[in-house]
Amino acid sequence: MVQIHADLVGRVAQQVEDRMGSDVGAVFANCFANTLSTTMTAMPDGTTFMVTGDIPAMWLRDSTAQLTPYLHFVAEDEALADTVASVSRRQLEYVLVDPYANAFNRTPDGAGHADDDTAMDPWVWERKYEIDSLCYPIRLAFDLWARTGRTDHLDRFAEVAAAAIALWTVEQDHEAGSPYRFQRPDPLLPSDTLVRQGRGPRTVRTGLTWSAFRPSDDATTLGFNVPGNAFAVTELRHVAELAAAVLDDEDLARRATALADEIDNAIRTHGVVHHPDHGAVLAYEVDGTGDALLMDDANVPSLLSLPVLGWCDPDDPLYRRTRAAVLSPTNPYWFSGAAGSGIGSPHTPGRNVWPIALAVQGLTATDADERDRVLRQLCATHAGTQLMHESFDVDDPATYTRPWFSWANAMFCEFVLDLAGLRTASAPVPDRSAR
Repeated sequence: MVQIHADLVGRVAQQVEDRMGSDVGAVFANCFANTLSTTMTAMPDGTTFMVTGDIPAMWLRDSTAQLTPYLHFVAEDEALADTVASVSRRQLEYVLVDPYANAFNRTPDGAGHADDDTAMDPWVWERKYEIDSLCYPIRLAFDLWARTGRTDHLDRFAEVAAAAIALWTVEQDHEAGSPYRFQRPDPLLPSDTLVRQGRGPRTVRTGLTWSAFRPSDDATTLGFNVPGNAFAVTELRHVAELAAAVLDDEDLARRATALADEIDNAIRTHGVVHHPDHGAVLAYEVDGTGDALLMDDANVPSLLSLPVLGWCDPDDPLYRRTRAAVLSPTNPYWFSGAAGSGIGSPHTPGRNVWPIALAVQGLTATDADERDRVLRQLCATHAGTQLMHESFDVDDPATYTRPWFSWANAMFCEFVLDLAGLRTASAPVPDRSAR
């Protein structure tokens, strides 16, 4: 794939070096080329299969995030837009195989976690249900249309959108209506399986939609993941926009808007809690009974990432208070050490900070000094590899997890493109000719 897009990769890397200097430019060039050169396989049906890195499966979440920095150039590069469309089509097909699944095989060979006690399909690598696994394919399909006007990847979009709406509606009352169960025999960690014989945390209906797992693939503690619900709100509004502008489906637009409004109202009613140091903030998870979990996780959707997801503006007062809380010791997964500070995750051991979260911190910072500190920390903690890792020890960056993790590379690129003035906002262009 990188040969097809070599001119674009070289041109963008040179622009970044010219604007940001050779040190940043060298790391950017390596990360920007990595996804196109190492993660993609063209399939006989015209779609593209993308591995997340050192795991031979395609995550719906990761494959969207991995493409994020390239979306800024699809309007000017038809071959790149073709590649993104081919990934989008494969994502949509996967959702229709099983909308509860988060990761898929290249062929229906039953690889992956076939022994999990859940309704497995040979196409499915893992069936950990996460809200964001449905959000990300909707976002990629929408973004490609919004930036290019093309619609040839949307053949099954209405089916996927309807499946997401139906599932999210069922999971608003998980206790009464959900068919989803998941247990992993002999899990390495308790977070790899669900409590209550696979039913997961008990929740009370609030209007929020339940999630078995977080975007870290760790089980939720309280069931209603607030940033995941916020992401669903954003993508439901994207569904409504596409349904009206492209699909000529007023009913789909109406249902998407109604569910978005209901979930959004529930976030503001049940997801806002009192923080002893910061006042009214968003909780990471709630259960509808009054219990709330005050933390944030490095994986996106996160509370830190809410402006990146489009749920709020970076200067929104509720967000600013929440951001201050999660970037402080009151977040049990915020770490500070000899190499800097940042947000980690219970998914990784010890005092490990994630470059994904650092990039999101930079993207949401409104202070130039903070953005510069984040950039310098990212460029100083790749342990000489000129690639981002899943996480690194905040006291010893040479100790890190996952040397090949494309999502982290992509988020570094997204942040650098923003600093270099090359990150473009998408805007719907329904007046362009469909391809």
